[in-house]
Order: sequence, then structure tokens, then C-alpha cells
Amino acid sequence: MTQTQIAPRRAQRLLLLVLALFSALCLGFVAPAFAVEPVKIARDDTALDLTATTGIYTNQGAAFQVSTAAGADGIRRRIEVRSSSDTHQGDWAVFALANVSEEQLERVIVAPHFRLSGSKLFWPDLGSQRIMAITPSEGFALDRVPSPDADVFRITLNPGTVITFVAELASPNLPQIYLWEPDVYKDTVNAFTLYRGIVLGIAGLLAVFLTILFVVKGTSMLPAAAALAWAVLAYICVDFGFLEKLISITSSDVRIWRAGAEVALASSLVIFLFTYLNLNRWHVHLGYATLAWMLGLAALFGVAIVDPSIAAGIARISFALTGVVGIGLIIYLGFNRYDRAVLLVPTWVLILVWLFGGWMTVTGQLSNDIIQPALGGGLVLIVLLIGFTVMQHAFAGGAYQQGLFSDLERQSLALTGSGDTVWDWDVARDRVVTSPDVSVRLGLSPGTMHGPARNWLPRLHPDDRDRFRATLDVLLEHRKGRLSHEFRIRAEDGHFHWLKIRARPVLGSNGEVIRCVGTIIDVTEQKNSIDRLLVDAMHDNLTGLPNREVFLDRLQAILSLASTSDSVRPTVLAIDIDRYKQVNDALGIAAGDNILIAITRRLRRLLKPQDTLARLSGDEFGLILVSEKDPGKIADFADAVSKAIMVPLNFANREISLTASIGLVSWVDQQESATSLLADAELAMYRAKRSGGNRVEPFRPAFRTVSTDRLQLETDLRRAIERKELTMAYQPIVRLANGEIAGFEALMRWDHPKRGNIPPTEFIPIAEMSDLIEPLGMFALERASTDLMDWERQTGELPLFVSVNLSSAQLISSEIYNDVRAMLTKTQCDPKRIKLELTESVVMENPEQARLMLQKLKDTGISLALDDFGTGYSSLAYLTRFPFDTIKLDKALVCDQSDKRAVLLRSVVAMARGLEMQVVAEGIQTDQDAADLAMMGCEFGQSYLFGPPLGSESVLRLLKERFPLMKRA
Repeated sequence: MTQTQIAPRRAQRLLLLVLALFSALCLGFVAPAFAVEPVKIARDDTALDLTATTGIYTNQGAAFQVSTAAGADGIRRRIEVRSSSDTHQGDWAVFALANVSEEQLERVIVAPHFRLSGSKLFWPDLGSQRIMAITPSEGFALDRVPSPDADVFRITLNPGTVITFVAELASPNLPQIYLWEPDVYKDTVNAFTLYRGIVLGIAGLLAVFLTILFVVKGTSMLPAAAALAWAVLAYICVDFGFLEKLISITSSDVRIWRAGAEVALASSLVIFLFTYLNLNRWHVHLGYATLAWMLGLAALFGVAIVDPSIAAGIARISFALTGVVGIGLIIYLGFNRYDRAVLLVPTWVLILVWLFGGWMTVTGQLSNDIIQPALGGGLVLIVLLIGFTVMQHAFAGGAYQQGLFSDLERQSLALTGSGDTVWDWDVARDRVVTSPDVSVRLGLSPGTMHGPARNWLPRLHPDDRDRFRATLDVLLEHRKGRLSHEFRIRAEDGHFHWLKIRARPVLGSNGEVIRCVGTIIDVTEQKNSIDRLLVDAMHDNLTGLPNREVFLDRLQAILSLASTSDSVRPTVLAIDIDRYKQVNDALGIAAGDNILIAITRRLRRLLKPQDTLARLSGDEFGLILVSEKDPGKIADFADAVSKAIMVPLNFANREISLTASIGLVSWVDQQESATSLLADAELAMYRAKRSGGNRVEPFRPAFRTVSTDRLQLETDLRRAIERKELTMAYQPIVRLANGEIAGFEALMRWDHPKRGNIPPTEFIPIAEMSDLIEPLGMFALERASTDLMDWERQTGELPLFVSVNLSSAQLISSEIYNDVRAMLTKTQCDPKRIKLELTESVVMENPEQARLMLQKLKDTGISLALDDFGTGYSSLAYLTRFPFDTIKLDKALVCDQSDKRAVLLRSVVAMARGLEMQVVAEGIQTDQDAADLAMMGCEFGQSYLFGPPLGSESVLRLLKERFPLMKRA
């Protein structure tokens, strides 16, 4: 070939190359679709989500070109797909599948028409046909499988093939596309079909039931509830695809129906809330606002025909606003004691939970396939709760509210409400019947106690049988009066129950008793409570031993026998445990209690039946020895007591050794009383303790000279009370926040004519051991109240209180409550201005009696303070068991210089504030300590830093200086 022939051929090839490049460039601008990565499918893959791997191409025209995924040979090809419909908008989707298994796979491609997940709150996607056709890169177009709620196409993948699929989209939105194994897809659809059928059935029944209920009762809330139920039913019919089975509709019609159902749901919820809460009765403007709201929602039905997305979006916003506004109204009306609002709380909480779940779903945060049918079921549950609520109102009251029952029915209802058992004795037939059957309460077979009255006698307590029989005989004989009788009856388990019968006879025409009818109640618990109170009043709670009063009573009775019989010669031993307080402080209150119990058991083993052991005080025991009269044997017995106490005790892997100081006195003087004999034994015991302890000290008359001063002081104190020589001093209690005086603690002072000022620590114990403490305590309380009222008369009403200490003798006295009430009436003092202070040891002496008495004092309006808090081991329990409203921190706790002081104080103050109690800190030494306590939340402080105790006149001058403007003209 010549050179002239080669040149035209080269030019021709170059031109073809340029044309090819230009064509490729033009095609690239027309359809810029690139190859996608194939999704690998194995035999075990039954369901794959292809949404994330599917490429969406919009506005590509009727012809669409795309590069296929690389096949098994690694070659990528380019294919062109043309639309199959004139209505196609040029939207395409591309995905590729690779069969990596060694067998042929049958699968279906599913694109649901509607998905609530990700449908958006504004302008939501209400569903439509998603895929018009699917064309594979190999073979023919896929066959469509008929389905009312999804686009389903069947595909077959040969082993090792890689096929690219181009889907012709009906709209640019493709919420989800799944690849299913056909049988699995069928089972899933069937499972949801069963669930949807159940929910649909329940929703239909609720709608029909509430409609019937409206027809029967006709109250306003019932049609509103029925409308809501029908709206929910309509929404579920559309959402579950049931509407398409009833009527023939297109995919565009479904969008209108769905929007209409959501508008109806939002409208019916507003109507129900307005009607149920009777909002028009609270404010007329609420009625106008609801009417405007309803008119706006009614207009949405027209909007739904033109633009369903706008109508549905506004309806969803309205539904959410109704939920938020509704909970606000319910809370407001609930605080105004509107019962309807309170009963709607569970339903509205469920609505709020449903709204939260719906919001997360429509925004795409929840995308599980289960969430959409679950929300439909949630709507049905909401309607179910609303149905229960409106039924309760529709049928509540009835005849009872209208008063349409007789007096006999009213009495029967009252008897049933009281819980009493009816006791009916048919005298003529001698048959007793109880209703409900008392036999069951006693653990017997039903009807055992029915029959003749004599059948009750074998089960009665032997001490009650004759009295029971005599009571019935007297009632029949006199034919009048009332039967009020308490008796014990044995239950099947052997325990006795206390029963109380209250009945009256019914006379016949001949004047004889033909019937006896009344009630029978079980009073076992009340009887046991009384018995416990009696035991607590006479015995020590810890050891179960008799207390000092019982000990003295028994000793006096023995002395009475001794004066008439030579065979009775009692000996009294006063036993005090040495170093008990140190052991108690070191090991704690639990160890101390265990020690006392162990010592009690040891001493009881030494006694004979005629001897008496008692606990006189904390660690002091008293013993009346009657079984021995010989002085040698009495000395041996005292030595045995000492040795029994000396035996080591084991507690918490520690060995504790204790000793005792024992005072011993034998009765020889017939003029001596129980009190003086015990006093002599205690004098000997005190002498043994002063001599070092761990010894037995017989009483000698010379010991009495030691107590002469004490007796004289008691006499002088009695005279001082009679002559009103005692005075009161008041120590200020200030508010730590601003330093202002908040109150005073009343402290008693005694200026003895000969001995000068005697401190309370010296004369108060003497008063407590004699009969002077009660008048002394009432004198302090009355004087403090009188002084407070005098200050107010001269300065005006003051924001002050006065604290007065209360002793154990006053607390266990049965007259303290009446005395306090009489004092308040006499002084005209406000009970809230008086605060009674008690120490932990006072409460410990008789906790149950103290609790009852403190509660009665609390009921008068007086405040109660627990003094010396922080020095005992049981104070925390008393804060909840007893009605204290103030605690006073002991100065030992406040002035503690250890590193943990601040932590401990802050914890105690926080605990008190949490219990809504006031805190007073005693013994504050510096201004910095006061500031620190104020920062912790401590309200009050009391110490010499804020002022010493002052007399009444000095307090008056101080108040005039601190509160100059309180006195009104």
C-alpha cells in the first residue's frame, strides 16, 4: 500500500475516535449513571435490606443508561433502559445482586407503598406505588407479584451470576426496598395479618360498644369517646390496608383516605378532651378556643382532597399539641381537686408515650418494621383505657347517688363497711348463726360454730364459760337490756381469741325473747396492746425484770408478812455493775444491752421461787432474798452473785470481764419501810463503789450520816418550792443566719439562804428521786410561760419561743397532759411558743409510754426537742419513732476538734433538714464556728458566745433594745 493511501485511512480512524469520544461525552451528560457494587446473596440470606445500597437517579428522562456491576469475568457493561409508561417522570433506581452460592436462588423484591418510619412530620409521605417495573441486565423484565400494599417482583438468580437491576420509579421517594426469600416473606405477611386482624377486631368492638353505651346512657362524654374510637378504627383500616378490601380505591385515593383519617383522629381527640374535662365550665374562653380549633381541623378535610400531605402534616401537629395542652390542663385541674382530671392521668401518660414513639418513628429514628403496627395497637389501647374511664363515670353513683335505698339497706351497708360479724341467736330453735362465718376466722371448718349456743361452751376459756352462760340466762330472764360481753375462744391452732358481743333481745308477741341479734368483733389485738402496756409499765423492756416501783411494792408486801411471821426475814441487795459506762461507751449500746441480759440470766439461776430480782435503773439491780435467813448463807449468796458477774463474757470475739459493787441490808426494824430499806442497801452499795468496787458491803447505820446533807437539801428544796424561792434564768437562742434572738432556754436557779447558789445538777437529781420533780417541773413551765406573756405585754408580740426541760418522772406521769393544758389555759400562752426538751435517757426508761405521752403533748400544739443529740447510740431511731420536731446538737459534738467534725456535723444537719426538723447547736465557741454551722444549714445556736443566762428583767431590757418597734401605740 502506498503512502498516499495510508494517509486517508489514518485520518478516517482519527475522525472515528473523536466521534466516539464525543458520543461518550454526550451520553455521560445525558445519563451520568455509574456501576454499583453488587450485594452478595447466600443461600441462608432470607431477608436483606437493599435501601442503603440502591442508587436513586431523578429527572433522567424516558431513556436511562447505566454501567452494570462487574460480572464473573470482571467486565462492566453499559445498558440502556426505556420507560414502560407515558406517565413516568424520569426517576430510576439501580441495584446489583450477586449469587455467591452454588445453587439457583428464588427471591422477591419488595417495596412497600407506605412506611410511617421516616415519613416526616411536615408534608409527610403518605404512600403511593413505588416501582412500576424492574429490568435486569440479563434476561427479561421481572414479573410482578400481586400485592395490595407493596410492589413485589419475583427474581431468579443463577449460581455465580452478578445482575444489575434498574427499577422504574413512580415517584422519587423509595423509603424501603427489601430482598426476601418468598416463603419467609409470606410467613411475615401472614404473621402481621393475624396481628392486624386482632387489633382491627378489638378496635371495631370498642367503637360499637361505646356507641351502644352512648345510646343507653346519653352522657356527653360518651359520644366524644365513641367518635374517637371510630376515628381510630378508620385510621387502622387505612394503615392496615383493610379499606382496600372494602372498596376499590387507587393509590392516590389511599393518600386522601389516610390524610382524612389522621385529621379525624386529631379532631376527635380535641373533642374528647374538651367534653370529658368540661372545659366550658372552667372558662368561657376555653370553649371559644376549642371551637376555633375544631373549625380549623374541619377545614382540613377539604385540604386533604387537594393536598393530602399538607392536611396530614397539620393534623399530626394538632394531635401533638392536644397531647401537650391536655397534660397541662390535667395537672392544673388535678391540683384543683377535679376527680375527672385525676382519673385521666394514666390514659394521658400513655398518649404522651405514644406521641414520643410516633415522633421518633416519623423522623426516622425508629425504623423497625414492627413499630408501625405497634403504634396502631397503641391507639387501640388508648381507646380501651378511655372506655374504662368513661364507663366509671357513666355508671358511678347510680342509685346510691340518688338516695334510692331504704334505711335497712343503709344499715346493712354500714355494717358491711365496719367489718363486724353479725351474731344471730334464734332462741326458739336455739340456733346461733354468724355472718360472715366466724368459724373460718378461727381456723375451723365452715359452719362449726353454727348451731345451739351450748356448742360454744367447749371452745370458751374455762374462766369465761360460767360468765358467758350466766350472761345469756340473765338476758333471757329479764327480757330487756343489752348484751355486751367479752370472752376468750380457742382457735384451731390452740390460741385464744378475744371476742366481744354486743346484741339486744327481740321480743315476740307474748313478751318472751325470740331472738338475740347483734355484732361480734375480734378485739384480740386491743387486748394484747393493753396487756403489753401493762407489762411495759411494770417491767423493764430489755430484761423483762420488774422495775423499781414493782420491786418496792413487793418488798413492802414482804415486810408486812415479816412483821407477823418470824419465818420471813428478807434481805435486800443493791447490785451495781462496775465500769459499765466505760464498756458501753467503748463497745456500743448493743454490747451493753447484751451484757445486762447475760447478767440477768446468771442472777436468775441463783434465785429460788420466793426471791425477787428487779432492774432498778440503767446498770443497777435490786434483789429481795427471802429463801435464806442465816447470815452466813446470806453472805455466801452475796459472794455467789459477785462471782457470777465476774465470769467473763464473749462479745464480738472480745472477752469482757466485769465486777459488781453490792450493798446488803437485812430487815431488823419493824418500823422500817420498803423505801428506806432499799435506800440503806443503796447507801451500802455506794460505799462499796467508793471503796474501789468489786466488793460486798453490808449496811451500817453510820452510812446514813453521809446522806444527812442530802436529806436536808431535800427538805430545803421542798420549802423553797412552797415559798417560791426558785427563779428562772433564760439563755438566748439566736438565728445563726442573722444573729437575731429566736428564743430562750429556761434554766432553773436556786439561791439558798445559807448555802448560796445551788446548781441544778445538784438539786434536780434530788427532786427526781423524791416526789418533788413534778411540782418543780410544772413551776418551771408555768413561770417560763408567764414571763413570756409579760414580755409581750410590755414590748408587743414577739417572734420568740421558750424551751423548758422535761424530766422522766414528769413524762411517765399520767397527769402531765392535763397539767400542761391547764397551764396553757391559765397563762393564755400560744402552745406553738413553748418547746419541751427531753434527753435520750429520759425516753429510754419507758419508750412505749413515752411515745404515747409525747404524742398527746404534740397534739396540744407544743413543740418537742431531743436534747443532747449525738451523745447516745439510739438517737437516730428516736427521730422517726417519736414526734420530735427539733434536735439540739450536744456541745461535745459541736466542739469536737477532730478532722471528721465537719463531715459529721454536715451529715447530721442534712439528715435533720431532710426530716423537716429544726437544728440547735449548743456550745458554739467562735464566730467562725457559727458561720460554718449556718452554711451547713443549722438554723439556731446557743452558747455563752451569744449571751449568758439572764434574769427575767434583764431579758425584758434586752428585748426592748433588740425589738424597739414591736410595741404598738
